[in-house]
Amino acid sequence: MRPDPAVLLDVSRLISRLGGGPATGIDRVEAEWLAHLQDRPHLLLCRVRRGQLLLPPQAGAAILRWLSGALDDLPPPDLLDRLRGRRALSARAEAALRRMALARAGRQGRGLGPAAQARLGAAAVYVNVGHANLQAGLLGNLRPLPQAVLVHDTIPLDHPEFTRAGQAGKFRARLAAALEQAEVILTVSQATRADVLRWRERLGLPDRAPVLAAPIGTRLAAPDPAGLPADLDLSHPFFVTLGTIEPRKNHALLLDTWQILERRPDPPQLFIIGRRGWENRAVFARLDRLPSGGAVRELPDLDDGAVAALIGRSHGLLMPSRAEGFGLPLTEAAGRGIPVLASPLPAAREMLGDYATWLSPDAPADWAQAVARLAEAPPLRRPALPVPDWESHFGLFYAGLSRSLRDQTVTAM
Repeated sequence: MRPDPAVLLDVSRLISRLGGGPATGIDRVEAEWLAHLQDRPHLLLCRVRRGQLLLPPQAGAAILRWLSGALDDLPPPDLLDRLRGRRALSARAEAALRRMALARAGRQGRGLGPAAQARLGAAAVYVNVGHANLQAGLLGNLRPLPQAVLVHDTIPLDHPEFTRAGQAGKFRARLAAALEQAEVILTVSQATRADVLRWRERLGLPDRAPVLAAPIGTRLAAPDPAGLPADLDLSHPFFVTLGTIEPRKNHALLLDTWQILERRPDPPQLFIIGRRGWENRAVFARLDRLPSGGAVRELPDLDDGAVAALIGRSHGLLMPSRAEGFGLPLTEAAGRGIPVLASPLPAAREMLGDYATWLSPDAPADWAQAVARLAEAPPLRRPALPVPDWESHFGLFYAGLSRSLRDQTVTAM
């Protein structure tokens, strides 16, 4: 059996997100890949303000320390960054990484492909799992390395109304670059695979690369209530929803649901876990008007242990999303045996099957009825649902890459 190839992993997203609040699902995937590579041959690629850096393995160990909150070894930002007011953690991280760099290049990464291959060997591969730094020019300059890209979803194309202004065009360019140049495209679910194939055909892009599903793993953090607010009432029935407060997550439906529930004499609580995102002013205004001590409460900055403690003691996870490529909160709850109420999205149904209670994202009365039914009894616990693990994801990734490279070699002969 051929060994897995050495990897040039792109960590641009992790560095850009450093200090930006709780990790998103995509952040977690890139961090899992970085941790996975710590005892394997690898180098890192990172886009910084003035170009691209080729980084040694010790840079990855440093990034993992920074992600854990150990920031003592971070220097101040470079002089030019300080003069321009860039003093965030990401600027400090870039300063540290520039000092470690094995090679530097402009934004298009000219010369970095041969430089990486010279250090990693002929079997090395460039891997991008974070949707960041996908540019046609860069991918071309990373040759002769073959390339593997993980696509999380096509939401910016399917639902541009749920993204920041201009993101649909940027995502289209990134997806086109990946489909035109990568040797293999992996997706986080079969549902996302179907979306990628649909957009490949719609955009008239070549079908040179196989598109394979490699569901991402779910890591169940150990519960640790130490990070919970001291005044949080856990003795009264409560439900949780987890994720950035953005339009596609459909927090408006939950606020409507609780308006119905609060007509009852003793309504359950709703804990909204996640930071505020974008393009969601109406929901933010409703949250700002919530009364102190009311049934609905925002919890924006909880660590993983505190989130796990809340999910584990809750009456259920609520996820009325209008679009998802995977939906990590679903498997985080189901993997603990916690009831789940969710919209019947293709990716959600793929992951949970008949485990969840499926409800329309436009029917707050139905959600109120289902929530009230669960709240009237002690917390229900079901047999934990087997959820995808990371070793399976990595195995599917390497197997798909090996098969694609072998097939392309045979075709070229």
